Amino acid sequence: MRRCPDLSLYLVLDPGLCAGVGMVETARAAVAGGATVVQLRDKAADTTRMIETGHALKAALAATGSALIVNDDVEAAIAIGADGLHIGQGDMAVEEARARIGAAMVLGLSVETPALAAAVDPALVDYIGAGPVFSTPSKLDHKAPVGFEGLAAQVAASPVPAVAIGGLKAHHVAQALKAGAQGVAVVSAICGQPDPKAAAGALRDRIDALDA
Repeated sequence: MRRCPDLSLYLVLDPGLCAGVGMVETARAAVAGGATVVQLRDKAADTTRMIETGHALKAALAATGSALIVNDDVEAAIAIGADGLHIGQGDMAVEEARARIGAAMVLGLSVETPALAAAVDPALVDYIGAGPVFSTPSKLDHKAPVGFEGLAAQVAASPVPAVAIGGLKAHHVAQALKAGAQGVAVVSAICGQPDPKAAAGALRDRIDALDA
């Protein structure tokens, strides 16, 4: 029986922002700082390169307890033996994704409206990426920002847990969790930072302070 991972601090890797130290080392440092999920997202990479990077990430995350999620590339997710796959509204159908990855792998889905959130089938989808809360240069084709009020509406409509995404930084953690999200998904708040471990730690401290 699959279990939704701890969504509290969800790192989405960006190859451009991570270029200085690399995606694998960024992920390793972020997990040491408290990241609970690492998503491999590289829209420019073919499946072969995704698999290569994914295997390196899986080795780096082994025994850490952090989940490895692959964005969009179902073949890579299966070949890597990733913990999960994440797809968007413009990617393959949820039913096809679930059929291809099987019953054991986690499936995440991006939503941008309460209606899309409400339409999620919890038998197929384990969590949603809700937002975008703010605009972000790391994903140029994102929908219009919804703010924290829009985030709360998406979370309330969803039958599965939600992770907030879209331009979020450490000082946004409290508002995102207050809106009902189980955690925050970040890109530039960790990727490309001088010290990814410290950046993740700053986010982790804010999350833990709210749980205390």
